Amino acid sequence: MNIKQLETFYWAAKLGSFTAAAERLNSTQSTVSMRIHDLERDLGVELFDRSQRTARVTPRGRELIRYAEQMMHLSAEIRDRISAPDTIPGTVRLGVVEMVSVTWLPALIRTLHERHPKIVLELDEALTGDLYERLRAGQLDLILAPGRITGYNLATRSLGFVDFAWMTSPSFDVPKGRLGPEELQRFPIIALSPQSVHHAKIEDSFRSRGAYCHRLYTCKSFGVAASLATAGLGVTLLPKDQYKDWVDDGRLRIIESDPPIEPVEFTAIVAMTGVQPLTELIAELARDVSTFDKSRKLAAAE
Repeated sequence: MNIKQLETFYWAAKLGSFTAAAERLNSTQSTVSMRIHDLERDLGVELFDRSQRTARVTPRGRELIRYAEQMMHLSAEIRDRISAPDTIPGTVRLGVVEMVSVTWLPALIRTLHERHPKIVLELDEALTGDLYERLRAGQLDLILAPGRITGYNLATRSLGFVDFAWMTSPSFDVPKGRLGPEELQRFPIIALSPQSVHHAKIEDSFRSRGAYCHRLYTCKSFGVAASLATAGLGVTLLPKDQYKDWVDDGRLRIIESDPPIEPVEFTAIVAMTGVQPLTELIAELARDVSTFDKSRKLAAAE
């Protein structure tokens, strides 16, 4: 019995198939089958019931999952604590939202490569809801996204807060002064898709004041939302710092909001699995290089 066999068994059990485990381990299905067969032979028990079309974990197999995870965690921790930083190996599946991608993600990758060149990142950009689902399903190890989620085997670290503001084209016929959802509901609203925190924030803002988005356009990126707003097609909620230049050069104008828009917290959410020390290392680096406002953490959280 060795750590490779235990790791292979763990991912086959967690992901529900030998094929998925092979993809996760950058291996082949035949190699996965061989390792699990050798592990079963060493232990003298069946870990998967192969009598059905899909192999299912046996009771003894379910019992082994916990021990396999502990061994993987210990192995990763030994590498993390004992190995020289530039020799720590491993692959981490990282999911990020657009807001991270277009701001400080390059700095994170550069810093990680400089300090730990043998760690490989498998990057995936998606909307928040999709990232949450993939993290829970074991398809991602770590996500950098807005909001907090709780759940078994999940740990969260704050990356700071981002200020948002309603914006539109200066030529779009929206009154000056402070406007609330009651006034904004008369205009087309541009939001990210329903899987996003952006969409939920807009809906919650309107619902809290008894207002309703009568005309709602959805898209999958802030860039598209900003372009639609610039074209005078509606009002959208955008990160202030990211679109400051657009406001300064007159492509967009800020609509003062009543009540003010609460800042959005971004977090690193870690799946507490066998690669946890690596994901925790990357989460710590993300917190260090994040350009989001960390000074208002306590005030905004309260």
